[in-house]
Amino acid sequence: MSLAIQIRQNGGPEEMQLVDIQVGDPGPGEVRISHRAIGLNFIDVYQRTGLYPSAMPLTLGMEASGVVEAVGEGVAHLRVGDRVAYASNPPGSYSTERVMPARCVCRLPDAISFETGAAMMLKGMTAQYLLKKTLPVEGLHRGDAVLFHAAAGGVGLIACQWARALGLELIATAGSDAKCQLALANGAAHAINYRTEDFAARVKEITGGKGVKVVYDSVGKDTWEKSLDCLRPFGLMASFGNASGPVPPFAPASLGARGGLYVTRQTLFVHMATREATQAMADDLFAVVESGQVKIHIDQRYPLREVQQAHRDLEARKTTGCTILTLD
Repeated sequence: MSLAIQIRQNGGPEEMQLVDIQVGDPGPGEVRISHRAIGLNFIDVYQRTGLYPSAMPLTLGMEASGVVEAVGEGVAHLRVGDRVAYASNPPGSYSTERVMPARCVCRLPDAISFETGAAMMLKGMTAQYLLKKTLPVEGLHRGDAVLFHAAAGGVGLIACQWARALGLELIATAGSDAKCQLALANGAAHAINYRTEDFAARVKEITGGKGVKVVYDSVGKDTWEKSLDCLRPFGLMASFGNASGPVPPFAPASLGARGGLYVTRQTLFVHMATREATQAMADDLFAVVESGQVKIHIDQRYPLREVQQAHRDLEARKTTGCTILTLD
C-alpha cells in the first residue's frame, strides 16, 4: 500500500485528499520506486483544475526522487537499490511509493541529495531545453539579450544561473522588488518589477531600442502582448506555461507587423520522447549542478499531508525558487 494524494474531480486545492492505494509489482519496462522527496510544479495545478484534462481518480504529481525497489522485465539502465529522480508522465508522484515507466527515470548522482533531485528535475530540464534547444532562427550567442518572465520561480532561478554560465544577458521579470533582487543575485543582468514598471518599455531601454532575441514566458495571458513588443525582428516568443491563464487567440498577421516574429509553444515531455533524449538532458543538468554553476534553491517545504496549502501558496505566487513535499 502507498499513501497518495488523489482528486476525484477537478477543482480547488480542497479536492486533494490523502488516500491509501494499492501498489503492485512492476511490469515490463516499469520500476517500483519508494519516494524520498516530491517536487511541486505549476503543471500539478493545471491538472488539478482541469486545464490539462486527465482521467479520474487522479494521483497528482510529475516529479520525485527515491530508491528503486523492484525492476520489471526489459529494464536495463536501472537496478534495485539505485538512487533515482524523474520528471515524467503519467502523474503519480504525490505518493510514498509507485510503479511507473522506467524510460524517464534517471540514476541520481551520489553528490546530489534526494531533496535536490526532487526539486530540480522538471524545472532544471525545462531550463535546459529552453536555453539549449528553444532558440531563435539566428541562434543565441554570448552577449545576446533574452527576456525571462517569472524569473524568481523554480525554473526562473535555474535559468538565471544557467544563462549567466552561457554568457547570455538575461533580463528578468518578477512580481516584487524582493523577487527582482533574488533574480539578480542568481545571475540575471537586469530585473524588472512588472507590477510597478512597464516591462516592454524597460526592455527597449535596456537594449537600446533593439529588443531581445527570445522571450521565455510561462505566465501566459497577462504578459503575451507586451512580450511580443519586446522582440527584435525575427525574434522568438517561446511560451511554456499559463500561470495567469491561457493565451487568447491572436492574429498571425500581428507577427509580421512586429518584424516577422516566430512563436512556439513548448512542453518538456516532447523533448523527453526517448530514454536517450531524457538521459542526455538529465546529464547536462547534473553536470551544471555538480559544477556549482547552478545551485538549486529549495525555498519551501511542506509535508505531503499539507499539499492543499502548498497549492494555495503556489497559485498566490507566494513561493520563490523550488518547493518540495516531504514524507516525514
